[in-house]
Amino acid sequence: MGADDKIENKAEELKGKAKEATGKVTGNDSLEAEGHGDQAKAGLKQAGEHVKDSFKGKDY
Repeated sequence: MGADDKIENKAEELKGKAKEATGKVTGNDSLEAEGHGDQAKAGLKQAGEHVKDSFKGKDY
């Protein structure tokens, strides 16, 4: 996984956590759900990058 990808995915995860927290504090369920979705999307991207990394350099 490239460093740029790691940074972007982590930033998206943190943005999602902030949205979720803001939604909880303000009682905004849609913002809370959007934040949770952002975190899930970032997690999937990170998992995909890990899979790609595991196949790098292997001869198949």
